This record gives sequence, structure tokens and C-alpha cells, in this order.
Amino acid sequence: MSDPRPDSRLPAHSGTATGSEGTARPPGGGWGGSRGGVVVAAFLPGLPQLLAGRSLGAIALVLWLGGLAVGVGRWERVLHAAMGDAGQRGALAILVSMLAAVWLWSLVDAHRSPTKGTSLLRGGHDSGFRPSRVALAGAAAVGLVAAAAALAPLLAPYDPTAHGDLVGQRFLPPSGEHLLGTDGFGRDLFSRILYGARLSLAIAALAVFVSVSVGTLVGATAGFFGGAVDGVLMRLVDTVMAFPRLVLLIAVMALFEPSIAMMVLVLGLTQWPQTARIVRGEVLSLREREFVLAARGSGLSRRRVLFRHVLPNAGGPIIVAATLGIGDVIVLEAGLSFLGLGVQPPTPSWGGMVADGRDHLLNAWWVATFPGLAIVLAVLAFNLVGDGLRDALDPRTR
Repeated sequence: MSDPRPDSRLPAHSGTATGSEGTARPPGGGWGGSRGGVVVAAFLPGLPQLLAGRSLGAIALVLWLGGLAVGVGRWERVLHAAMGDAGQRGALAILVSMLAAVWLWSLVDAHRSPTKGTSLLRGGHDSGFRPSRVALAGAAAVGLVAAAAALAPLLAPYDPTAHGDLVGQRFLPPSGEHLLGTDGFGRDLFSRILYGARLSLAIAALAVFVSVSVGTLVGATAGFFGGAVDGVLMRLVDTVMAFPRLVLLIAVMALFEPSIAMMVLVLGLTQWPQTARIVRGEVLSLREREFVLAARGSGLSRRRVLFRHVLPNAGGPIIVAATLGIGDVIVLEAGLSFLGLGVQPPTPSWGGMVADGRDHLLNAWWVATFPGLAIVLAVLAFNLVGDGLRDALDPRTR
């Protein structure tokens, strides 16, 4: 007869623990749901999530440390912001809301067990995906750029449009008084770069919203209905893509009076064909899936099936296209401003600042260098985040 007792050679505890109902639980460890993780999250929000390899933790930690640095380094301006102008009050509200949201999110998330709230973007146990360090660095850089742009009224030491003394403050090199130097009109470059970030990110976000909305609608309609509708819409896409985009942008901006609203419309209405092609390909593969056929067989209208069942499952490629499109729009907006067809002076713009310093590269290299580096940093950060989202949302990479 065999011995009914468990084999003494087996380890006392296996890799998984079982609950009271016999269901397997993942082993302990990590930061999620641990008392240490909660304590760390109370003082350094985002650090437990970052150590767990989650991209949101990097963004939260950067926003928290950056917000504290603003509060400590600019405490006098922060204290007087409540009685300042609308821009300062808005920046103060953003700072307080950002710190509170990051702290609450990290603290609540640290209370969760490792198996709760996992997703592809979080890199949880059930996804099998861990974002790379490069993607985490890109996410942190995006958070830093966005926070700096939102808090520009608190961070900027000088008025970005006020001219300085043309005799004593013209083309000053970087120093303690002017961190990034001054331009040909004695204006502080650091302040202008911060306010230029607000404008560049706002234009990019609005233009991408326009392009993604139009491209998603056209691509989803073409892919779902097919036939003559698909043929007509795709020929329209081919026609728009046949025009050189930069030449078209220059021609339109030269014909009309340059303005921010015009830039948003022109940039958005010339970028949608790429999104339309991506969405069309995704919808073509989704419309033959079982859940779509079941929804159509249940008597739902084709429009309801498209917007309730097909488009929500095509959100991954749309998000990736939007993230990568922001960097593209930032470059195009800077190019138009460099040519004098975009944001008009004295409003600060990264492209306009590069244009101001192109004739002074030998005697005042900082005037064009630092705005150019800001463009590179912002575009690189969004591209890295887009690549990370592509890896997270594409099942073939997991």
C-alpha cells in the first residue's frame, strides 16, 4: 500500500499559495498591496509603481518631484499666485490638483494586491508585458514637458514678451540671472521656452484631435461598409496624400492670415489620411470576428455595431497614431514658425526662437540651440512613448 502522507522530500511551500477556497494566488512580493509600498507611496508617489515596471509610476514620480521643486524653489510666487492674474491662478490650481491627484492615485494603487488593476499598459502579472526603460524615460520626459508647460506662469522668472535693456541685456550668455541667456531683444530665453512649450503642446494636441477624429471616422466607415463607400473614401485619402504636405501647409498659411486657429485646422486636416489607413486596416480585420457577427445577427443596426463594438476594439492603433502624431505636429509647427508663417512675434514659439538665432550662431549660439534642443526633447519623448504603447497594445510583441 502507498503511504497516504505527503512526500517529505517535497518542499513545504510551493511557488503559489492557496486561499481558503483552494484557488491559487500568485506568490507575494513586490510593492502592490504591501505595507512598505503604502508607506513609500505616501512620501514618494509613483515610486512603488515605477519599481514594479509600470510606466504610470515614472510619470507620477516625475510630476510629484517636479511639483515639490516648484513649490520650494518658487515659494514666494506660489504664495502670491492666488492674488495674481488669471494665468498665475490657473497654474496654481494645476499645481495643487496635480500633486493631490498623483498622491491619491499612488496611495490607493499601493493598497491593491498585485493581481488587481493589471493591464497591458501597467505591465501586470496577467499581461506578460514590461515596458522598457527607454519607454519609461520617454513617459517621464513627456510628464516633465507637460508639467513645465502647465506651470509656466510659476516657473518663468521674467515676462516672455517684455523687452530688456538693448544695451546691457542684449545677447547675454547663460548665467545665474538668466539660466539660458537672452536674445537680441534682451528677453529671457528660459521664460520664452516655457511659454513656447504651452503653445506648441496646445497646437499639437488640438491638431492631433482633429486629425484623429476625421481619420477615425473616414477609416472606420470605409473599412466597415466596404464596397463603393470604401472605394470612394480611399481614393479621397490617396488624393490628399498625393499633395506634398509641407508645400501644402506653406501655401495655405501664405494665402490666409496666420493664426493659431488656422494652424490647428491646417495641421489637423492634412494629417488625417495616415490615421484613416490605420483604422481602415484594423476595422477590416475586426468586422469578420465572431463578436461582430453575433452583434449583427442579433438585429443591431450597422451604425450601432460600428460605434459600440468595432471602434472600441480598434482603440489601440488609434492611441499609438495619436501619440506619434503629436511629435510630427510639433516639428511642422516649429517649421512654419521658423519660416514666419506660424505663430507671429512677439508670442514665444520654439520655431520662431530658432529663426531669431540663426544669424547669431557664432556670437550667441544659445539663442537657437536651446529652443532646438527643446523641440528635440519633446518630439523624442512622444516618439518613445508611442513606441512603448505600440509594444504594449500589439499582442504579437508579447
